[in-house]
Amino acid sequence: MNSQPPVERVVEQVRRIDATCAAPADGAIRTDVTAALTDVARVKAWLAAAEADLVRRLVGRGTFPEADIADATRCSLSEASKQRERAETLAAAPSLANGLTIGDVTPGHVDALTRAGKKLDEARRSELFDQHAELTDRARTTDVAAFDRLLKKKVKEIQADDGIDRLNRQKRAVRLRSWVDDDGMWNLAGRYDPDTARQLAQALRQATEAAFAAGAPDGAPADPIERQQFLAAHALADLVLGARANGTRSSTDALVVVDATQTDGAGGPVVDWGIPVEVPDHVLADLLGVKRPDVVVVANGIVLHAPGQLNLRRTTRLANRAQRRALRGLYSTCAIPGCGVHYDRCKLHHVVWWRHGGHTDLDNLLPVCARHHTKIHDDGWIVELGPNRQLTLRLPDGTIRNTGPPSRQAA
Repeated sequence: MNSQPPVERVVEQVRRIDATCAAPADGAIRTDVTAALTDVARVKAWLAAAEADLVRRLVGRGTFPEADIADATRCSLSEASKQRERAETLAAAPSLANGLTIGDVTPGHVDALTRAGKKLDEARRSELFDQHAELTDRARTTDVAAFDRLLKKKVKEIQADDGIDRLNRQKRAVRLRSWVDDDGMWNLAGRYDPDTARQLAQALRQATEAAFAAGAPDGAPADPIERQQFLAAHALADLVLGARANGTRSSTDALVVVDATQTDGAGGPVVDWGIPVEVPDHVLADLLGVKRPDVVVVANGIVLHAPGQLNLRRTTRLANRAQRRALRGLYSTCAIPGCGVHYDRCKLHHVVWWRHGGHTDLDNLLPVCARHHTKIHDDGWIVELGPNRQLTLRLPDGTIRNTGPPSRQAA
């Protein structure tokens, strides 16, 4: 192992990189270029280790360290949160931290261990991280993909020995995620425990048989496997959307948001039809169903128009459907800056708390995720709203952060 001090070694690596880049491109020797790339990887690893150490020193010195990290590095709050997670992993796995400092492992290896740790509870995570010396040795000799596979195997071994009933563990591992692919198709992928899977499979099989007893619709693939997947996908959509007895899909509530402050290519206001993927205009009517969609008009943080009763005063603590619908027109995510939790998973927080006499009125409601709702109620975070919903966030350490009016395109 190179006994040269880390900083001196990094300086020497940077000099070799600079010398290779300064040489004429047409005269570059392949071995020199690949050696310089190796030096680049090692310098990146050293910088990542230094960054993690600095982040770890910052955590605990403020109530919102992610904001300090984001300000210092000019990154997003989401990226700052990832930097904090990497620092926490390296603090729990010192051998890996040392390997990163000397360039024997990469930041990708550290992130793989971070992901693996998230699949375990606190006690079992410690059991995984206690193997840091062995894991570091393996990381030195494998690429990130192979290391990730090793960690998945380790996680399964720990879970198998954790003394928890397997079915209960499987129920805790249930997940459903969605994404839009390059072809504009909305994808779903789910993992279910055997008990739930049995019920879902039975319901889906019955729905498929009932919906297509008279024959498959036009456009069904000829290949029998593809055909069954096609029919099952439509049957699932009918189950979720609430199919009618005659086989036609029931119309669902649709929200159309008109942003008067934004303009499209033709100079008109931007219209968000509430469809998760891009579709031609002429099919929107079919997608929205026969029911006329609700329209919310917003401009610069203000709801200019929304159907329903938006001010309930002290008649009820809980927001009504009209208020949630109107706020969805302003926010796509949690209102706390940098938080990407989707609006539909947020709670509506009373800016002036209900227990302090606050009203359940639109201008006193703010969508916040569960984590930030706890910060506000238990950790002394104070939020204030301006006339255009400019957010002022006051933290216990005296830090003040301000945002402009909300934007649905911000997340």
